[in-house]
Amino acid sequence: MRQLKWKFLLVVFVVAWALYEMYPPTPRDLIQTFEKKAEIIDTNLTAIIQKAQQLAQNNPNREYQALLQAVGTNDLTRYFPNLLTEDERSLPLKDRNRIILQKIQREAAGRIKLGLDLQGGISFLVSIDTNRLATISDKQSALQQAVEVLRRRIDRFGVAEPIIQPVGQSRILIQLPGLSEADKETAREQIQRAAYLEFRLVHPESVKLLEEGIIEPGYEVLTMRQRPGSKRPPERLLVAKDPLLTGKYVKHAFADIDPMNGRPIVRLEFNSEGARLFADITRKYQGQRLAIVLDGELYSAPVIREPILGGQAVISGDFTMKEAIELANVLQNPLEAPLRIEEERSVDPTLGRDSIRSGIWAAVLGLLSVSVFMVFYYFFGGLVADLALFLNLVLIVGALCAFEATLTLPGIAGIVLTIGMAVDANVLIFERIREELKAGKSFRGALEAGYSKAFGTILDANVTTLIAGIILIFKGVGPVKGFGVTLTIGICASMFTALVVTRLIFEFMIQRGWLKRLRFQDWIGTPRIDFIQWGRVLFIFSWVLITAGWIWGVFFRGSDVLGVDFRGGDQLGLRFEQKVDVGAIRKAIEDAGLPVSRIQYQKELATGQEILTIITEFGQGKKVEEALKQKFPEAGFTRVSLDEVGPTITGEIQVAAAVSLLLAIFGILIYVAFRYEFSFAIGAILALVHDVLMALSILFLVGGIIDSTIVAALLAILGYSVNDTIVVFDRIRENLKLGLRGTFREIMNYSINQTLSRTLITSGTTLLTDLCLYIFGGGAIKDFAFVLLVGIIAGTYSSIYIASLMVLWWHKGERPKMAAAPTGATIPGTEPAKASV
Repeated sequence: MRQLKWKFLLVVFVVAWALYEMYPPTPRDLIQTFEKKAEIIDTNLTAIIQKAQQLAQNNPNREYQALLQAVGTNDLTRYFPNLLTEDERSLPLKDRNRIILQKIQREAAGRIKLGLDLQGGISFLVSIDTNRLATISDKQSALQQAVEVLRRRIDRFGVAEPIIQPVGQSRILIQLPGLSEADKETAREQIQRAAYLEFRLVHPESVKLLEEGIIEPGYEVLTMRQRPGSKRPPERLLVAKDPLLTGKYVKHAFADIDPMNGRPIVRLEFNSEGARLFADITRKYQGQRLAIVLDGELYSAPVIREPILGGQAVISGDFTMKEAIELANVLQNPLEAPLRIEEERSVDPTLGRDSIRSGIWAAVLGLLSVSVFMVFYYFFGGLVADLALFLNLVLIVGALCAFEATLTLPGIAGIVLTIGMAVDANVLIFERIREELKAGKSFRGALEAGYSKAFGTILDANVTTLIAGIILIFKGVGPVKGFGVTLTIGICASMFTALVVTRLIFEFMIQRGWLKRLRFQDWIGTPRIDFIQWGRVLFIFSWVLITAGWIWGVFFRGSDVLGVDFRGGDQLGLRFEQKVDVGAIRKAIEDAGLPVSRIQYQKELATGQEILTIITEFGQGKKVEEALKQKFPEAGFTRVSLDEVGPTITGEIQVAAAVSLLLAIFGILIYVAFRYEFSFAIGAILALVHDVLMALSILFLVGGIIDSTIVAALLAILGYSVNDTIVVFDRIRENLKLGLRGTFREIMNYSINQTLSRTLITSGTTLLTDLCLYIFGGGAIKDFAFVLLVGIIAGTYSSIYIASLMVLWWHKGERPKMAAAPTGATIPGTEPAKASV
């Protein structure tokens, strides 16, 4: 009883922790949170709140901007004295207010963080040009500095949970959820404008040398920036490549009006070191022209008429006041090295809301269908398994919140898939209990033996799936990583609920005398099917089908089988009010002189809505969109998504995908070889390769494409396939060690029949949930679910006709070394071996 008490306390603690981490699950009203957090309420604060509420009524999705505008020049420090650190208190008023609002915004945000594909927004992967920096230390410093600079720039958009983090040695990932289309454009401009400010020397004989066509070493030709439509001839100057001073020394930058001509200018104020350097430069090069170069573009080149000792400078150029303000904003946060956008992904908020709705439907229907089946087939045991399944979902969501993981559409797919796979441990336990009861054991003895004998199988099956999940976390990118996180947490949670929670319930009820037996349906039993008889024919048929699919995919479809993740380019998603023929769309794009490789209408079965998907070359997606809107205004095209993947990224994604698959296969090979024999590991790996190749083969045949989401599906197939194979292998090993009489072929057939009920039930429940994903998942999840559907069927089939047959052929029909001498019972349905005369 004492042991049950500790188990009960453990379960209560874990569930309470998960519920605590989930609260509050969804965002709270920002303005109300602002009011509740204030430590002083006076007429001034009340006026701010009322004004913010009025502004928010006009645009409900922009509460942060409404609050920021309502605050104006008021100092929020006196109302929220505990929200600022000592260092933050010394910042300018504008920065202090912004920090306070951002902290309140983070507190108001819900604990369940949604990815861009579920709430809309934009994502950038930018690379930083560190070629100008000499040492590794300088490059690392520039990367960290760029992260901080981008964070300060992005703060102005009021994004509750922006993700700005380094990726590798020279890239930065920026995710800005929930942005409007207008803000997306501004964000793109702010990020792309590196504000790499340089003060360079103009060659004293610039005009003469350019007339003669001479460019001296260390110099380059730059053309003065002009506003579009300007009638003045552009000025060309010979400018030194190496800067005398960079923007890292700028302390303040602000837009102003030149009193001499009334044009917008940007005034700069250097820090103390920058002021000293600028004074030295202007003193040394007095009388020469100093070029002001921003992001490689020449803005102005004034003559240094006298030493400038006040630490100030002016950038004059042919720009508007808005451009001057934006320029001052980025100069306020300058970078040490220029940035380049290599990947951009944009999702419309309406598509995100549809994705949430379809994902929830898939999860709910998957959960209901599995729950109903478990109760119908296992009666009270199924009810206990359903309770464990519900707690499993609570633990998954709680863990995601605790680790501050972002829930993506593939993440929802991971949860739905976990629902199907989570019952596997319970099915293994129940089927073992059934066998022990048939063997004549008491109910309590059968229960203990069932859990004990199923533990090794559950451990082996889940560890191998865990290998694939962990590799997805460390090698996956974007939403694929989210799927790996969800799958890994789901595996750990399902093992805990199956081995601890369900056993605790059964043991407690037995001790109380409330449970004296368990009833099960027994539709399958232990049949006597000769699976091995058809093995050779089905083995050959399977590989012929794989070969046919790959020939079609590689030689006939070619690069069309690759999505933008693997080939580079833009993938544009458009909603429409009036459907336009694919041929007319292709002709309109070609007439505009734009490339296009794939045009397809994708219909979601759950909603009946269609989205037009177009794949074109990198950087051409927006041009294709504009061309279609001009050609077919009646169609009412509206962009819902745009993925732009540069050629540099695609090569890395291909390598990462290949490495992920190979590492998963190698990890499973090592584990299975360690737990069983090398021949079993070879059989398991051959089955895995078969399942992956089969899934891709069918995908090629039906016209699908490979992208990062499909890679996640393939790794999930590896996990599921080896799970099923391990269950069969574990029973073969057990029967061999028991010393059952009969040939290796007979023992293998008997073991497959013994585990057939578990195989069919687990495959059936996983297929049910995956079918819900396919019907209601929508978007890219539909392709994911289709590949997984093929993989589940192939995985169930390969456990028998690929993995088991390979082990049998490896040993040439003889018993492996692990087998005990045949002294045990005879396999039912076989005659005892006759003594030789």
